[in-house]
Amino acid sequence: MRPTTAGGVGLAVAALIIGTLAVPPAQALTASAATGTGPAAPAASTDYQAESAVVVQGTVATNHTGYTGTGFVDYTNVAGSYVEFAVAAGSAGTASLAFRYANGTATDRPMDIAVNGTVVAAGVSFPATADWNTWADRTLNAQLRAGTNTVRATATTANGGPNLDRLTVAATADTTAPSRPGQPSCTAIGPNGLTLGWPAATDNVGVTAYDVYEHGNKLAETPGDTTTKVLTGLTPATTYNLSVIARDAAGNASPASVAVDCTTTAGTDPAPSAPGAPTVSGVTATSAELAWGAATDDKGVVAYEVRSGAAVLATVTGTPPATGTTVTGLACDAPFTLTVVAKDAAGGVSPASAPVSFTTGACPADGGVPGSPTTLSSGWTVPWGVFWMPDGAGALVTERDSFKVFKQAKSGTRTEIGAVPNTVTTDGEGGLLGVAVDPNWSTNHYVYFMHTAAEGNRIARMTYNGSTLSGYTVLLQGIKKNRYHNGGRLAFGPDGYLYASTGDGQTPNLAQDKNSLNGKILRMTTAGKPAPGNPFNNYVYSLGHRNPQGLAFDRNGRLWEAEFGDSKYDELNLVKPGANYGWPTCEGTCSTSGMTNPKATWPVNVASPSGIAIVRNVVYMAALRGTRMYRIPINGDSESVGTATSYYVGTYGRLRTVTKVPGADQLWLTTTNADNNGNQPDGSDKILKITIG
Repeated sequence: MRPTTAGGVGLAVAALIIGTLAVPPAQALTASAATGTGPAAPAASTDYQAESAVVVQGTVATNHTGYTGTGFVDYTNVAGSYVEFAVAAGSAGTASLAFRYANGTATDRPMDIAVNGTVVAAGVSFPATADWNTWADRTLNAQLRAGTNTVRATATTANGGPNLDRLTVAATADTTAPSRPGQPSCTAIGPNGLTLGWPAATDNVGVTAYDVYEHGNKLAETPGDTTTKVLTGLTPATTYNLSVIARDAAGNASPASVAVDCTTTAGTDPAPSAPGAPTVSGVTATSAELAWGAATDDKGVVAYEVRSGAAVLATVTGTPPATGTTVTGLACDAPFTLTVVAKDAAGGVSPASAPVSFTTGACPADGGVPGSPTTLSSGWTVPWGVFWMPDGAGALVTERDSFKVFKQAKSGTRTEIGAVPNTVTTDGEGGLLGVAVDPNWSTNHYVYFMHTAAEGNRIARMTYNGSTLSGYTVLLQGIKKNRYHNGGRLAFGPDGYLYASTGDGQTPNLAQDKNSLNGKILRMTTAGKPAPGNPFNNYVYSLGHRNPQGLAFDRNGRLWEAEFGDSKYDELNLVKPGANYGWPTCEGTCSTSGMTNPKATWPVNVASPSGIAIVRNVVYMAALRGTRMYRIPINGDSESVGTATSYYVGTYGRLRTVTKVPGADQLWLTTTNADNNGNQPDGSDKILKITIG
C-alpha cells in the first residue's frame, strides 16, 4: 500500500471509555460517532485508500460519486467480508482511526474493528447516510505498536459493510472532558427570574458551551466564553436547585458543578382570586367532569389546575382558559376530594377553591386493581433497588445514599447484610442503585449491583451466603456518571441474561452512539460479557434512552421500560432488540424515521417514573414527582396499552420502586421522601405492601 498525506483533517468524537476487567488496559477503547466540529489533528495525518488495501469478499467500485482516490470498496452484502489496511506508526501509542464510508440504506451496517488480529471494537455502528453519494466519518481511538500494524474492518451481518472509501490515521481525537465548573451563584433575583453566574471550567482544547440544569432537567445553555445566564419564566417564591455542566467541541461533558439553591422573591403582582366552588357530574369508573366559577386577576388568568391535595390531576390553559374539564386517569371505586387553583402570567397562584367530593364507579374485574397499602417496614432512607430471592421468602433491598444492603422478609423483619464497596454519591441520583439475585443463587450465591464509583457507574458482583455479603468483582465499568441521569435498574430476563438500564450521564448525544454504554438497555452474561445475539455485537440491547429506571418482563417474555423525560414527556416503552427510542432527537412521540415511539406518555409534572412491575397483565409504575402509582393495562397480548389510572395520589409522597411478590397477586412499593427532592429526614421512607384484588 502507498499512503498519501492529507493536511489538517478535523476529527471530533463524543468519547466514552469502554472497559471490563477482562480487557487489558492496552486494549481499552474510546469510540463514538463523529459529531460537530472537533479539534484539528496534527498538521500531517495519513490516508490509506480502501481500494489499495487487502479486500476479501468485496469488490473495488466506482459507480457512486464523492469518493477519494481511484475508487471505494463495496462489501457485496456478505457477512465476514473485510478490508485490511497496513498502517505504519513511528512509535507505540493511541491513534485516531477515521473510516470514511457511505451507507445508502436505512439499515445500520456494523463492523468489527481489529488491530493486529485483536478485535478492539465489536459491532461498531455505521449508520445510514443520506444516499450512496454522501460520505461520513466514523472515528475511534485504538492502540498501535511501533512499526507496521494491520487494521481490519469486518462486516458482521448478511448486509455486509458500508461502502468504504479510506482510513485516515492521526493523533488521537479529543477524549478529555472539561473540568467541573465552579459553584454557581445567583444575583438580580426577582419573582420571575434571576442571573446565574459561575467560575469557568477548563479544557485541554476549549470549552464550547455550558448547560444549566435544575435538578435533572436542562433549563438553558450559553456559549463557552459566557459564564452567566439570565433565567426567565420562573415561579415566584420558589427554590431552584441549579448546577452547570461544561461541554467541549468533541461532545465531552464535565461533571456537574456543585449545586446552589436560589429562591425567587414573592413578587408584587397580586395573585388571582380563588375560583368558584367546583361541581361534579358524569362520574365514571376512571373519570369525572368538573366545572367551576372563573377566578379574577388584574392581568388575566392563564391556567387552572385541578388538584388532589398538592398533586396536580389536570391543567387547563387558554386565553382565557375554560372553567371546566374532564379529569381522567382516576382510580376506580375510590373517594376523591378535589380543588381548583388559578394561575396568572407572573406565576401567581390563587387560594384553592372550596373542595368537591365524589366516589368513582365500580372497578372492572379484568386484571384486578390495587387495594389500600399497609406498611411492611419503615425507617428507610431512599430504598432504591428491590429484588426477590429465588425462594420467594424475602428480597434484597439497597439504600442509595448509605450504600447498605438489607434482607427484607415478608414478615416485615429486615436485616442488614453488608455494604457495596467503592460506592460514591453524586449528590443527586447516583450511589447504590439496582440489585439482582442470580437465578442459580442456591449453587453460586451471586448477587449483582449497579453503583456509582469514582470513575463512573459500574455493574459488580458479590457473594451472599445467606447471612452476609463478601467479595467484590467488577463486571462492567466505563458507564459515564454525572449528578443525574445514571439509570441503574437491573433485571434478569427469561433468557437468563442480566439486563441493565443506563442514563445518558447528562451527555445526551451518548444515547444515540451504539458504541457507548450510556443511554441504553444493556444485556450481558453473568460473567460480564456481551450476551450472545445482541443486535450490535456489544453490550447494547436498545438505545436512545434518557434516564431509564423501570424494567419488567410480561407473561410473554417481552421487556417493558419506563424512563424520565426532560421537560415534556415521560415514557413507557416496549423494548425490542436494536430499537432506537429517540432521545435526544425525540422526547415522547415523534415522526422521525428510525425512532420507536413509546406506548404511553405523561407530562413530566405528573409522573417522573422510576420502577415498574407487571401483575396479571397490568403494568404498575411508581412515580416520583407525580407522587402516585399508575395502573396501565396491557391490551391482551398486543403491543398496545389501555388507559392509565392513578392510585394513592399525594398520599405517600415520592414513589420509587414497585416489585411483584412471587407467587401472589401482591406488590411491594418503596417511597423516596428522604432525598434532596422529598426533603424529609433520613429514616422517613417506607416499604408498603399492596394486594391486587
